Amino acid sequence: WRLVRDQLKQDIEAGVFQPGAKLPTEPELAAQFGAGRHSVRRAVSELSKEGTLSVEQGRGTFVETAPLLEYEIGARTRLSKNLGAQGVEMSSALLSAQLVKSSERVAQALGMIPGAPVLESRRITYGNAVPIAFGASYHDPEKFPDFAARRDVLGSTTQAYKTYGIHDYLRAETTLHSRLARPEEAKMLKQHVDSPVVVIRALDETLEGTALSYKEVIWSALRVKFSMSTDRK
Repeated sequence: WRLVRDQLKQDIEAGVFQPGAKLPTEPELAAQFGAGRHSVRRAVSELSKEGTLSVEQGRGTFVETAPLLEYEIGARTRLSKNLGAQGVEMSSALLSAQLVKSSERVAQALGMIPGAPVLESRRITYGNAVPIAFGASYHDPEKFPDFAARRDVLGSTTQAYKTYGIHDYLRAETTLHSRLARPEEAKMLKQHVDSPVVVIRALDETLEGTALSYKEVIWSALRVKFSMSTDRK
């Protein structure tokens, strides 16, 4: 399997298999390399774990198309500014928007009573049509009625806040840790279940220090790397 892995990786780097290309089937690869199907399966699995290949259930195995993106976390963390400036075509889709009972963590971040209704908006984000992150943001529905709908129509959180009279805001707190993806997370991000993700929890606030939103987002560690900035300009 190591020989098959190394040859596949060499072929990908040499351009034999272009980014986004679908690999031959497992039996075809076994015949091509003169190896057993178990060896081919192990080689593909290992390349999937490191992000070289993407295995999509029911569709096949594809060469990963997304380069490693750089995302800067600072006082003014803006998704489109961060990744759009790198020439990445950003897009996102609203997965759900509903009122839920606020957890103790969410309530504490937003200055609410635990269990009080909070607006949960779940979104998935794509870079060059490849999923890179998904998660939820939480807003006080009394302060931000219809936030999810406005965000969806206007295309960005910054523009949505402007409709509430908020023209600037800051990242007050960011925590992050890495772990292996859970099965449902790997499926959502189209990556191997044994590949890592980065879990980011963040609090945004107004310039006066009033809490705006709390976020919990799962990022593909194979596709995005993070840097920290202290610049508050």
